Amino acid sequence: MSKIDFQVPAIEEFTETPKIAVDAMAHSRPFIAAPAHQEALGFPGELVEDWHGIAIGKMGELISKYQSLPVFLDSCVKCGACTDKCHYFLGTGDPKNMPVARQDLFRKVYRRYFTFAGKWLPWLVGAEDLTEEVLDDWYNYFHQCSQCRRCSVYCPYGIDTAEISMAAREILDEVGKGQKYSNEIIGKVHKTGNNLGIPERALRSTLDDLEEDIEEDTGVPVKLPLNQKGAEVLLVTPSADFFAEPHVDGLIGYAKVFHAAGISWTLSSYASEAANFAVFIGSYDQMSEITERIRKAAEDLGVKRIIVGECGHAWRVAYNFWNTLVGPFDFLDQSYPIPQHICEFTNDLINSGKLKFDKSRNDHMTLTFHDSCNVARASRMGEVPGGQFEYPRAVIRACCNNFFEMAEDTIGESTYCCGGGGGLLTDDLLELRVKGAKPRIDALQKVRKDHGVTHMAAICAICKAQFSKVMPYYDIPMTTIVSVHQLVSNAIILPGQNQVDSQEVMKDTEID
Repeated sequence: MSKIDFQVPAIEEFTETPKIAVDAMAHSRPFIAAPAHQEALGFPGELVEDWHGIAIGKMGELISKYQSLPVFLDSCVKCGACTDKCHYFLGTGDPKNMPVARQDLFRKVYRRYFTFAGKWLPWLVGAEDLTEEVLDDWYNYFHQCSQCRRCSVYCPYGIDTAEISMAAREILDEVGKGQKYSNEIIGKVHKTGNNLGIPERALRSTLDDLEEDIEEDTGVPVKLPLNQKGAEVLLVTPSADFFAEPHVDGLIGYAKVFHAAGISWTLSSYASEAANFAVFIGSYDQMSEITERIRKAAEDLGVKRIIVGECGHAWRVAYNFWNTLVGPFDFLDQSYPIPQHICEFTNDLINSGKLKFDKSRNDHMTLTFHDSCNVARASRMGEVPGGQFEYPRAVIRACCNNFFEMAEDTIGESTYCCGGGGGLLTDDLLELRVKGAKPRIDALQKVRKDHGVTHMAAICAICKAQFSKVMPYYDIPMTTIVSVHQLVSNAIILPGQNQVDSQEVMKDTEID
């Protein structure tokens, strides 16, 4: 893989707070959306003439609409608890990547136009006029926030920088300064039902090929149904699962689980995407439009359940917003969770004895697990508090003999971001992504050294894509990152499965 030339941070045994490097990432900005990408979403195609009035008006609308936003903006006492909690600050040293400083970019403008002191004594309260220079700062640094919410865990007031980041991006879109990566993807979903723009014919062909591969490997005719009416389960999964490793290996794992359990299921070509990039730009209208496709697909196909695949922000939106965006889902079977995460689903089947595994098929790997931010800090799984942490690990332990945790302050609720979330998974921001991944890489390298860990599992498509790209910058093989259901796929015992050499079946996941 060719590498873009920039200074890669050195791996440390324990991540240390860096020296301040003013404006170290001032050059980092994603491509601005073209008019076609903006207008497809109902946003202006370029910076509008009256951008200032529209921006302030939109800020006022958001402050009135979301009570949490003014609370977050008013309650910060700049105690510094968040300063060293952001992976982007830890990786870059740029002070504007301290959560408190990033918030202040927005807070200064809020105080200038929406507080008494800011209107009359702006110099006294740090208020600032909204200028084009400030707007540019917003664009640069609010696209250096992955909305991971780690800062909120450590803030004594619970201030959530992600909410401020979402608000800033929504304002930027309203004035015609949107981000190309996220907005182009959202447009593809509206047109084809998935982030990649895969048409039905291509999707069906991909699934047919996977069926052939599975039967060739196992001797079992495992099906990946598409648009099958009357199936019990509609699976919505990230479109990455249809085209690239390690994602596709996870999709194969889902199919094997459904087959082994004897549960009918289907994918939908109309709603072939679980991910919802609209959350990254803070647009609930766009979130609703994307979610509506899933609801319509479930109704049209007559399913009883909806299960969400391995995607962090897909699960965040599904868990938190589906019912308020397009609910209620009263046409589904109410005896099942609505929606349900694939890890909870698989764990339930394991606990009920419906799945059997040969753990030795994963003995060529020593595993650790990366808690994906949107699952860890913005959702739950099941009825058990902390289920979002326990269920994926339970699935891993059910099908693997060798598992070790990374350091306690880098997992669970305190997990570090992969560095590519929040709509930042674009090569325009590769330097930021590599540097933002450093805290997780530090923790991974420690457990690799101490316990001989060879692979790290994750349940988010963005995490898997991000690590595949950035790990080589730290001289770690890209094949180190795997799907949880890839492990399931390796170890599951299918009725009638051929007895094949497990090492031959798993050879593609081995480290050279």
